[in-house]
Amino acid sequence: MIDLPPFDALALSLHHSPGVHAMLLGSGLSRSAGIPTGWEITLDLIRRLGALDGLTDVNDWPKWYFEKYGKAPNYFEILDSLASTQAERRLILQSYIDAASGEEARQPTKAHHSIARLVAAGKVKVLITTNFDRLLEGALRTAGIEPMVIANDDAVAGATPLVHTRCTVIKVHGDYLDARMNTDPELADYSAATNDLRTCPRFTASLSLERGDWQ
Repeated sequence: MIDLPPFDALALSLHHSPGVHAMLLGSGLSRSAGIPTGWEITLDLIRRLGALDGLTDVNDWPKWYFEKYGKAPNYFEILDSLASTQAERRLILQSYIDAASGEEARQPTKAHHSIARLVAAGKVKVLITTNFDRLLEGALRTAGIEPMVIANDDAVAGATPLVHTRCTVIKVHGDYLDARMNTDPELADYSAATNDLRTCPRFTASLSLERGDWQ
């Protein structure tokens, strides 16, 4: 048996089985575009909590949080404590994703454009992302591809079957301009509509949408 390096094996698989693979994309994809990662947002949210106690200069914010609340920092839990409604959570996250006044708009990175080229070449058709931003969609459109975006249950209900789309972007945590973004407790299980993507006859792709079991 030939023991190929994982990268070479993946490259061959993409070449010989175009459109079969799905890509799972996390927050690091947009980091170089100026959008902070989930952990970086968490640290800043902790600073906001500290400011309520009059603190501005703490060397170890996660340690301070643990000592005050008796638990490790959790991104969604902290966000939920600062914003009581989905609309308020959306506004907080939008402040991290949109460029500040006077700054240039966030632009897709080389990684976004590389993924778009894979889609344009027909190698990948399904992109699953935990990101709230729209840089991936922007890169796809620059490559001449209008993706079908699934970011909530309504989109699932009206979606075209995966096999009949050139590209489907599944945003499992929602979109930052949609007030229906989810918190961690709400994501203990994905909605029935989202989970049905893996079993509905209309969606024939090798995807498992149960939390922690992506294929």
